[in-house]
Amino acid sequence: MKQIIQKIVIKSIGLYINLLSYVLPDKSFAIAYKLFSEPRKGKIKNHKIPKTLQKAIHETHILNEHQFLTYTWQGNDDVILLVHGWESNASRWKKLLVYLKKTGKTIIAIDGPAHGMSNGKEFNVPIYSEFIDKVVQKYNPKIAIGHSIGGNAIAYFQAHYKHNFEKIILLGAPSDFKVILNNYINMLSLNDFIHQSFINYTKKRFNLTIDELSASKFLKDSTISGLIAHDIDDNVVLFEEGEKISNSWKNAKFIETKGLGHSMHDENLYQTIVEFVNTK
Repeated sequence: MKQIIQKIVIKSIGLYINLLSYVLPDKSFAIAYKLFSEPRKGKIKNHKIPKTLQKAIHETHILNEHQFLTYTWQGNDDVILLVHGWESNASRWKKLLVYLKKTGKTIIAIDGPAHGMSNGKEFNVPIYSEFIDKVVQKYNPKIAIGHSIGGNAIAYFQAHYKHNFEKIILLGAPSDFKVILNNYINMLSLNDFIHQSFINYTKKRFNLTIDELSASKFLKDSTISGLIAHDIDDNVVLFEEGEKISNSWKNAKFIETKGLGHSMHDENLYQTIVEFVNTK
């Protein structure tokens, strides 16, 4: 019953946006974009900081109008960067941290735009990659690990900035922005005007077509050593998305898991990640 009500609400919102597009087209797209780009969860209130992050060194970074946080668990001079996904925050790495700390390396986790204790309301991959670049310039991480859209942000960063990671690990990461957008359009049953408005907006703002916003294209023929893990039961980012990246990125090993869903929390997988991190 709850799912039926939720579906009715979602379709009703889509219908409202569609009807509005005929009389106030700019406003209708603004509403559609806000719903698409503004996370509804993943924020951390100052008085409710997860214990995992309480034990880290907090640092605030300023980038234009953005203010974002990183959390550091100090180790040796080798740095691992952790990049979370949509409607999440740096605390999502709690279980993996137990294993990564055994490597002796310094670990830095980032709160993405409008997530965790970072400010703002809008989230998108190009802005996230700017956050990554800011951290990279200061700490020069050799290894990057991204979950979900965080993995896509790492791929975008790798294609648009000069820094080269030595190793990249992607967990449940989507490949194509077009798939994400189409899923959103279909979920709300939005009309062709709204769909085309997203296409035009993406091109105008980021100078990229929706077809070009693709992790498989960003990492195509990359010589960076990679590890891709995707679960066949992932109902958030379909398994085929991981396969797309793997088929394009020949220097990456692809791991198929089952029963982990989108979260990708698993002791055996974490041990595999540590082995990959420690491989010379």
